[in-house]
Amino acid sequence: MTRRRIAFATYEREPYLTPDDRLAAPALAALGVEVVPAIWTDGAVDWGVFDAVVLRSTWDYHRRITEYRRWLDLLERSAVPVWNPLALVRWNSDKRYLRDLAARGVDTVPTVWLERGSPSIGEVLDEQGWREAVVKPVVAATAYRTIRVSGSTATADESAVRVLLEHGNGEALLQPFLPEIETEGEWSLVFFAGAFSHAALKRPAPGDFRVQTEFGGDAIPAEPPAGVMAAAERALADVATPWLYARVDGVRVADGRFLLMELELLEPSLFLGLHDQAPARFAAAIRRLLAG
Repeated sequence: MTRRRIAFATYEREPYLTPDDRLAAPALAALGVEVVPAIWTDGAVDWGVFDAVVLRSTWDYHRRITEYRRWLDLLERSAVPVWNPLALVRWNSDKRYLRDLAARGVDTVPTVWLERGSPSIGEVLDEQGWREAVVKPVVAATAYRTIRVSGSTATADESAVRVLLEHGNGEALLQPFLPEIETEGEWSLVFFAGAFSHAALKRPAPGDFRVQTEFGGDAIPAEPPAGVMAAAERALADVATPWLYARVDGVRVADGRFLLMELELLEPSLFLGLHDQAPARFAAAIRRLLAG
């Protein structure tokens, strides 16, 4: 067996392998693949010496997006294989990809795209008939600068939204708050190289709306209903292949539809610890891609 050496790209605050990736490393070693953690901002790293670079925990990319895009260009010039592919990563790094998916017929959460000079939050909520909503920057991760707004506090919320627009790239998205997040929870379906692996159901901490563990949320293993699985596969149907990993996040609403919230093709948590076979599946997908 030809041994391979790959980089798992990380970031300064977590320079070593994450708990997820520490599960994948021995499974890869068993397949003849050595994993090396490498900080994406470390100018001393020669990315071209690796057989591939896997984007895993570059979790500050949204705070340094211009620098991050320059680094992606550097990887492209080095001709090292990158997973997920760079064209897909560039597309997925800006939440306006949701517009593309909606145009292709994917059932996404209804979205109003805000720009400088857009009507006030109160006006938009009234026009859409939404009592509560969530505002997100178009480049963001881990609920970064995500704001929950409501009709009753729209005037106070307006200032925070305008600051977000001024300090971002001038655009944000406004979506209705889905109460099902607090009841059933948010689904995350994980796929490796086109095949479904496992799923997690995420819920926020009491009194919060964010499901990320950084804000007290939790995730449990769960078996997705047939309708949720079909909707996740539909969301991935038009995504250019091949790709290594994908996480489909969404909510099953009152009428039974699964609404896509995010299609994560750039450095998502893969919840490898929630399923015994997940690390081996991830490792096998990497090994197959390395084999060409």
